[in-house]
Amino acid sequence: MPIWERGAVSGVRPPLRPFVRGTVAALTGREAATWDRRAIDEVGVPERVLMESAGRGAADVIDRLYPAGVVIGLIGSGNNGGDALVALRTLAARGRDVRAVLVGDRPDPDPLSHGWPIWCARDRELEPDGWAPLLSTASVVVDGMLGTGVRGAPRERQAAAIRAVNDFGPDVVAMDVPSGIDPETGAVPGEAVHAAVTVAFGAPKLGSLFHPARALAGRIVAVEIGFPPLAEGEAGAFVTSPEWVRARLPVRGSDTHKNAVGRVAVVGGGAGMAGAVVLAARGALRAGAGIVRIVTELENRAIVQAALPEAIHIDASDRAAVLEALEASDAVVVGPGLGTGAGAAAVVETVAAGPALPTLIDADALNLAATGDFDLTAFARARPVLLTPHPGEMRRLLGAGAPDDRVSLARAAATRFGCGVLYKGAPSIVTDAAGPLRVDTQGSSDLASAGMGDTLAGVCGTLLAQGLAPVSAGAVGLYLSGRAAWLAGKGAGLTPSDVSDHLPVALAERERPSDLLGLPCVVFDADPAR
Repeated sequence: MPIWERGAVSGVRPPLRPFVRGTVAALTGREAATWDRRAIDEVGVPERVLMESAGRGAADVIDRLYPAGVVIGLIGSGNNGGDALVALRTLAARGRDVRAVLVGDRPDPDPLSHGWPIWCARDRELEPDGWAPLLSTASVVVDGMLGTGVRGAPRERQAAAIRAVNDFGPDVVAMDVPSGIDPETGAVPGEAVHAAVTVAFGAPKLGSLFHPARALAGRIVAVEIGFPPLAEGEAGAFVTSPEWVRARLPVRGSDTHKNAVGRVAVVGGGAGMAGAVVLAARGALRAGAGIVRIVTELENRAIVQAALPEAIHIDASDRAAVLEALEASDAVVVGPGLGTGAGAAAVVETVAAGPALPTLIDADALNLAATGDFDLTAFARARPVLLTPHPGEMRRLLGAGAPDDRVSLARAAATRFGCGVLYKGAPSIVTDAAGPLRVDTQGSSDLASAGMGDTLAGVCGTLLAQGLAPVSAGAVGLYLSGRAAWLAGKGAGLTPSDVSDHLPVALAERERPSDLLGLPCVVFDADPAR
C-alpha cells in the first residue's frame, strides 16, 4: 500500500498540503545537468561534495519517514547510484542495517562507503530466485539505478531489477526520479519503478510532475544540496509558491472604490446554460471584483439575478448594450456556457469589435476558434489574452500534428496564437511564448467536477481586471482556486460553489505552510495529485 494511503509508519493521514519554500524550479534532465556542471566548473563546488550532500539529504528523509528496519539500496553505475550509496553509508553510520545490490558496474567495496562494511551483492547473483528473499527483509528500498540523464526504456539488466522491486519490494524511495521515467516529459517508455517517495536534488524534475510519471513518483521531496542560485534563463519552468503568489496579489488602498478594484464582464450562458456564467461571475466576485456584469441570453435574466443579485445582467442580443458594458469593464471572460451556434458567434464578434480589454477565452469560445468562427490570432494581436483549454479543447485548437506532451502542447498554442495559455490538467500549467512555464502546486482530483473551470475563469478574469498579466493571472488564479478547495475540506464532494465561498480565506492567508518533515534542507514537498 503506498505511503500516501497508509502513512509513513502507521495509521492513515490525509494528503499533505503542498509545501514550496521560496522560488523552486522544475528542471528537465538537461537543465539539471547544466546546473550541476555550473556548480562544479564555475562556482567550484566539488562533484563529490554535491554527491555527499545529496546522499545525506536523502538519508535524512528516509530516517524521518522510515525510522526503523533494514534499508536495501539498488545501486546503478552513475552518479545516481553514488547518491544512493552515500545515503546507505550515512544510514549505516547512524546505526541502521543497510544492504546494497549493484545493478551496474561499480567497485566493491566502493570508495564512497568510506570503509563502512556494507553488505553488498551483484544483481546477477540474485537471479532468478534471490530477489524475493532479499527484498522481503527490507522496510524500504532505495532506488539509485537510473538518473536524469537516461533516455528511453531501461536496458534489460535494470528492467529486471525494476520488475523485482515492483513485484516483491516494500516502499521505494527513489533518488531524484524513479528509474525508468522520462525526466523531460513524464513519459514511461518501458519498465519503471513505482516509488512511494522521490527525493529530488536541488529541485523537482519537470517530468516527475506530469502523468504518467507522476503516479510513479509518489511523494516528491526536494532537498537543497549546495547548488548556486539558478542563472537567468537556466530553468524553463517553476512551481508556483505562496511567496510568488503573495508578491503579485493586488493591494487595495484604504480610499478605493468598486470601480477601482476590477470590473469584469462575463460573456456566455446560452439558452439553458445560465449556470456556467453564474459560477464564473461568483468566482469573479469572490476573488475581489468590484463590479461584475453578466452578458447572457435574456431568458437567463431571472436565474442570474436570483442566483447573484450582486451582478448586473446584460442582454447578449442587444449589441449596443453589450458594447456599453464592455466599455465599462476592465477585463472580459468569454465562453462559459456560450454555445457554438450563430448567436454565440455573433456575441464573440461583438466582443472582438469592442474595446481591447484583457480577455480570458474559455470553453465554447475556444471551440468557435477551433472551427474557424473566431480568428483567435487576430484577436490576441490586439489585446492581452489568456486561453484556458482542457485537453479536448487544446487538441481541437491545434489540430493534426500537435505535439504529444503537455508542456509542448501549451507552448505550441502560446506561440501559434501569441497569448498566454492556462492548460488544465494534473497539474495545470501556464505559459506564453516567451517566459517560463508555471506549474500549479495546489490542484487535486477534488476539483474534477463540472463547473470548476467556470469558477476558475471568473477568478482569473478578476486578476486580469486588477492588472495582472495573463500568465500571472492564470498562475495566481490556479493557486487561489486550489487553495480554496483545500480549505473547503470537502474531498470528493467539493463543488464549484465551495471553491468560491473559500476564496476570501485563501486571499487573506499570509502564513506560509510549514514543512511537515521538519528538515531545513527541504524546499518542496508534495503528495501525488489526489
